[in-house]
Amino acid sequence: MSGRAQLMWDEAVTGYDFGPGHPMDPVRLALTMRLVEAFGLDRALRVTAARPAGESTLRLAHRADYIAAVREASAHPEAADGSYGIGTADVPAFAGMHDAAALIAGQSVGAAEAVWRGEALHAVNFAGGLHHAMPGGASGFCVYNDAALAVARLLELGAERVVYVDVDVHHGDGVQAAFWEDPRVLTISLHEHPRTLFPQTGWPEETGAPGAEGSAVNVALPAGTGDAGWLRAFHAVVPELVAAFRPQVLVTQHGADTHFEDPLAHLAVSVDAQRLVAEACHALAHEHTDGRWVALGGGGYAVADVVPRSWTHLVAVAAGRPVPPESEVPEEWRAEVFRRTRQLGPLRMTDGRTPEWRDFDDHGYDPADRLDQAILAARRAVFPAHGLLP
Repeated sequence: MSGRAQLMWDEAVTGYDFGPGHPMDPVRLALTMRLVEAFGLDRALRVTAARPAGESTLRLAHRADYIAAVREASAHPEAADGSYGIGTADVPAFAGMHDAAALIAGQSVGAAEAVWRGEALHAVNFAGGLHHAMPGGASGFCVYNDAALAVARLLELGAERVVYVDVDVHHGDGVQAAFWEDPRVLTISLHEHPRTLFPQTGWPEETGAPGAEGSAVNVALPAGTGDAGWLRAFHAVVPELVAAFRPQVLVTQHGADTHFEDPLAHLAVSVDAQRLVAEACHALAHEHTDGRWVALGGGGYAVADVVPRSWTHLVAVAAGRPVPPESEVPEEWRAEVFRRTRQLGPLRMTDGRTPEWRDFDDHGYDPADRLDQAILAARRAVFPAHGLLP
């Protein structure tokens, strides 16, 4: 197997653009790639582009009538009326929408294919992670669910056990729905509690359909959770389940909207903790899947200050060239940020945090603590199905 990492990139993914004022500004993708280049990471891995996902590939996770509706809205965006979730405030129709969404999906599917076939050990598509799209509808800024398509393609190629870990601030509802009845896929989502955030799903009691009990895992974190709690929850749930499930491939989604500066949610996580979770996922892949790791982006709406730094750390970890947190951000990149956004870019690759957390098993838990209640609820709901003590 090749030891090289692969970065999926086609500048045309920035055509996934819902228009002025929409939170999902594609400048976040362009600025991430420019920061990757500013640190020379594009020379530490193979940068390549895949073809857009075609009809048969899209059908792995989406209904034919929905794909047809996306094509129609793409050709006539002015006629979109909210049917299939298209033409809403969250998912406005735009010319070329099908092509842009299919291109992003193609990069995630291409990443999955490269990893499964041994062409790359790790593959990253930070333009992907559009985890809210459903089989028959758009939702939450997401048209095609590239994460579900990547997992479905792995199964089609012969994978028998895949773990999907989602650390976006929002519940990975579309991926959970896609594999709700499939015991070959373990979906684990850590997210802000559904009481306080879209899409109001991801309760710990959501554990999979009959015949696939324990295949869906949901850690619903209280609003305000910061680095120590976020990392405590991740390490209290994810590593044991991954070890018990024995996956052949690890697919992870790294939405940067858990950050304390994100305007659309209420967690208080730093770039430094996000980097540590990327490193933890990398380590889990080497420990349990012979290194096979597909890493995706996701949400993140602090488009200049947070997203590019978080995902550049992700790319660097995958490339085996981690960027020291104290590194200064290259001045030419900060100039690009100002040129594109009229914002002052961040000065360093850190938020100045050195995250630490108390291990759940070694240091005990507090039954009165809301974070520990969330961890316990998730473990009690699914650990026994995997032969683990809650």
